[in-house]
Amino acid sequence: MSYTDHIIAFLQNGGPFIYPIALVLVVGLAITIERWLYLSSAHRSNQKAFALIKNALKTGDIDTISQQAQNNKAPVFDVLQSGIARISSASRREDVEYAMEETVMEYMLRLEKRTPFIATLANIATLLGLLGTIMGLIAAFSAVASADPAEKANLLSSSISVAMNTTAFGLITAIPLILFHSSLQTKTATIVDSIEMAGIKLLNSLSFNK
Repeated sequence: MSYTDHIIAFLQNGGPFIYPIALVLVVGLAITIERWLYLSSAHRSNQKAFALIKNALKTGDIDTISQQAQNNKAPVFDVLQSGIARISSASRREDVEYAMEETVMEYMLRLEKRTPFIATLANIATLLGLLGTIMGLIAAFSAVASADPAEKANLLSSSISVAMNTTAFGLITAIPLILFHSSLQTKTATIVDSIEMAGIKLLNSLSFNK
């Protein structure tokens, strides 16, 4: 019996709750892939942007930053531009900082979009697995109650084994989704921290020049 046959038999013997858990797994993986591609693209664009304005951030060269921002759509440029736009009318460092923080918060909504759903789906998979096992055990004990005494032990053990498949599949689904959720959160935090770091570098260089 091949590995694929074992998987097919496992799913077939898991009862009706296997199917909603499988749906949760597919949806969770789809969200994970979409978010990973989006965050990876944002991270790469930010890294390229930092390479272009590394020296400009150190010297407070806002003209170079604005010029590079015209040809680059990296999130860090939008944040820096929001601060640069406020410089002419701001009387305090905090005013420029608040302008950049507002743009960072807007980007955080985009970066974190749909990521919390993965943790929710992991919890749903676990609960569906437990519910499927409980329903399977109820059906198993009901069947054993009216079975021949000589067959009760074998019937009960086989029924419990089938019922446990649902819990196992629920955990098999939930554990990777939890790991994916943690990875996406870490990647999001890395992007946000790098953007905030760029803003602080700009503020410090402008304060120094003044």
